[in-house]
Amino acid sequence: MTVKGWCPGAYRPMMSGDGLIVRIRPRLARLDADQALGLCALSHRFGNGIIDLTSRANLQLRGVQAADHPSLLAELLALGLLDDTPEVEARRNITVTPLWRDGDMTTRLHAAICARLGDLPALPAKVGVGIDTGPAPILSGVPADFRFERTAEGALLLRLNGISRGRAVTEDDAADALIEMAAWFLSTGGSASKRVDRHVASTPPPADWSAVLPAAAAQRLQPGVGASGTILGAPFGSLDANALARLIRDSGAAALRVTPWRLFLLEEAHVTDPSPFVATAGDPLLSAHACPGAPACTAASVDTRKLARALAPFYPRGLHVSGCAKGCAYPRSAPTTFTGRDGAFDLVEQGAPWDEPRQRGLSADDIMMQVM
Repeated sequence: MTVKGWCPGAYRPMMSGDGLIVRIRPRLARLDADQALGLCALSHRFGNGIIDLTSRANLQLRGVQAADHPSLLAELLALGLLDDTPEVEARRNITVTPLWRDGDMTTRLHAAICARLGDLPALPAKVGVGIDTGPAPILSGVPADFRFERTAEGALLLRLNGISRGRAVTEDDAADALIEMAAWFLSTGGSASKRVDRHVASTPPPADWSAVLPAAAAQRLQPGVGASGTILGAPFGSLDANALARLIRDSGAAALRVTPWRLFLLEEAHVTDPSPFVATAGDPLLSAHACPGAPACTAASVDTRKLARALAPFYPRGLHVSGCAKGCAYPRSAPTTFTGRDGAFDLVEQGAPWDEPRQRGLSADDIMMQVM
């Protein structure tokens, strides 16, 4: 089992069982309708017809062949979905609240930080920035190392992940403060721990960087219709490109916004038939986690998603079906975890895929017989 120490990008894809994984980072997590339809077409032309949503509100094409990668990059650039250089792409690791509005603080901060990416020091590959500047934070559980948030009074702060309070900043000095924090992280040995929360556990930052309390977190988004558009869910974070293209055309959506929660938002859409996507809040498929499994991933020896879809109604408190012990789809503890090993499943209760199982060597039929 090989654990990668980096995330795939567009310029630097990652090899999997069915080809390259190519990650696209849309600006402000938004694609207009033409970009979204273009990406659906590229998914079929160069990949396997599936587009994945990631935990940082990015998109991934799977099954891309190495020989086709340069042509895919050219098409992404033409769509406006690719940075000019790999260096810019690597530094633009920014997650934003999906409910931003044109001209609001989120969009202004995003523009200011993107304009200063060249001044940001080179950070470990998975270190990223969260811009969570709606009325209340909603990205608290989303991977981000430097977090822009608001106080209960609406003032702006910048918080190091792993510390409950932040540093008071203004929009004018926000980018400078971020660059300063990133430089502190590196100069105090943060590269060794690779993530900010691990680093601050042993290396306290300056006292005034943890002086301001953010507003209480808001509840996470759910499928439904709201002021910003129609929100739908993608089981296991996978979007069938044909179904998505049909939905965009039929609903008249102006744009697609990606979220970190396997949900997507369609702007100005009139959705009459959401299938095969999830339109109901609380659907157990949205709390079930499963990686692509075999044969898509070489580390997996089991079909994960077929079993997870069948089991989801029986485990509403949380289910994880992992193709191997790495647990890529949900690398943390879950109430019930089935881990693939040598073509069968191990059962872990209240644990992660790499924890000691309660039962070993279960077939999918064994598991279904236990729950029926």
